[in-house]
Amino acid sequence: MRQYDVLIIGSGLAGMSLALRLAETQRVALLTKHELLDAASAWAQGGIAAVLGDDDKPENHIRDTHIAGAGLCKDETVRMVVENGRRAVEWLVEQGVPFTRDDDNQAELHLTREGGHSHRRIVHAADATGRAVQKTLVQQLKSHPNIEVLEHHIAVDLITSKKLGVLDGNRCFGAHVLNNLTGKVETLGGRFTVLATGGTGKVYLYTSNPDVATGDGLAMGWRAGCRVANMEFIQFHPTCLYHPAAKSYLITEAVRGEGGHLKIPTTGERFMLQHDERAELAPRDIVARAIDFEMKKRGLDFVHLDISHKPADFLISHFPNIYQKCLSLGIDMTRDPIPVVPAAHYTCGGLVVDLDGRTDVEGLYAIGEVTCTGLHGANRLASNSLLECLVFSEAVEKHMRREPQRAVPPLPEWDESRVTNADEEVIISHNWDELRRFMWDYVGIVRTDKRLERAMHRIELLKGEIHEYYANFRVSNDLIELRNLVQTAELIVRCAMARKESRGLHFSSDFPDTAVIAKDTVLIP
Repeated sequence: MRQYDVLIIGSGLAGMSLALRLAETQRVALLTKHELLDAASAWAQGGIAAVLGDDDKPENHIRDTHIAGAGLCKDETVRMVVENGRRAVEWLVEQGVPFTRDDDNQAELHLTREGGHSHRRIVHAADATGRAVQKTLVQQLKSHPNIEVLEHHIAVDLITSKKLGVLDGNRCFGAHVLNNLTGKVETLGGRFTVLATGGTGKVYLYTSNPDVATGDGLAMGWRAGCRVANMEFIQFHPTCLYHPAAKSYLITEAVRGEGGHLKIPTTGERFMLQHDERAELAPRDIVARAIDFEMKKRGLDFVHLDISHKPADFLISHFPNIYQKCLSLGIDMTRDPIPVVPAAHYTCGGLVVDLDGRTDVEGLYAIGEVTCTGLHGANRLASNSLLECLVFSEAVEKHMRREPQRAVPPLPEWDESRVTNADEEVIISHNWDELRRFMWDYVGIVRTDKRLERAMHRIELLKGEIHEYYANFRVSNDLIELRNLVQTAELIVRCAMARKESRGLHFSSDFPDTAVIAKDTVLIP
């Protein structure tokens, strides 16, 4: 058994920023399934929303967040995040993040605008903000003497007092972790454990998320005894590049924010004004549903996103990575429209936490996309997610500092005495493929009760097969992820079945109206 002050599971912006904040006084272990830059944060193109412009006010950002969240945002959370936005950005600048500067005044950060925002308030590093932030923090993480980075490690399950047979309360003491380099399951103890594992995009066939987004923290937290809320609200990014050679490549919201038009490929006509008066600047849920509607109505595989009417030098300087990516596929965005489709992008629900990032299990915190803080409500406002990671990592660090020192008891080692090596890995790959396909078909952008019931029936069958497999064979990375994905799928479907209305990202053909009173969907283990 290895022991740390704090065990952080997940290496996106939430996990990294917390590790750096804690490391001045604590010994920290930071776990990541692959390598440090594989998290979804590194894929974030748009930027970080913060009130920095002279013409903007916190109340504007708060109002925009509430409007996008369709009545389900918690005002105290929204205010906390928005009012700490400037400090969060300043912290990143202090770390050396190379944000894009204003052409006229290099001392000022350049602010762009995205759908749902009433003002320009998105700080960015060209069109690859997440990667710029992550690369800057990685350098500091790897050189800090108090941080041990454990790459190629995946958590199997949390170790709690209930699992140890202690009946008085429920506290987390660490986790069993599979070291993918050795194939051995290790026991890691921590006075505090933090889930910063990101979202659940890989539960769907088409997603903008990296392969590591398999709902691990959500499933582990649920099994440990944490409440889960609002999992029906899966944000589908409206514009993922449609090309057989472009896996999960996102076309940032900022392309529409800078004047891009959505068009029907066969006619070249714009269609967003028929769906919303804000046209291409409507919130993501409206844009995604509009694209989905037009594709199904006309039998299209994709729609066009066209910004070729803007000057070429403007496009190349503002979107250098997108420009190069499209060009490598034979698409010149300065002259051609970009083919796009919606794709699963962000999980607005998650583990229920308070303003200090605490879950229902003592000693267990959660930050970032794995959580339901009340910031996003029924639909996340663009570029609020990285901001949430930063503000809540500071809140968690401050709360841990106030907590009394607690010793970690001796923890049991992983028992493999009654299992054997898997005989047929094809079962895992087949079940994974089946799950992602029926989730896309039955629990996608538009839902019905009948489709949800079909999905739940298939989930129950898969759960039985996976449980039997997990009980009899040695764990592998793929098996752990599949087990977590099926659990996550069940939570999404259960929440969707419980909501008898359409609100934000959840649209039901059986219940198209929005209820007068907005309520969270909360599941209790």
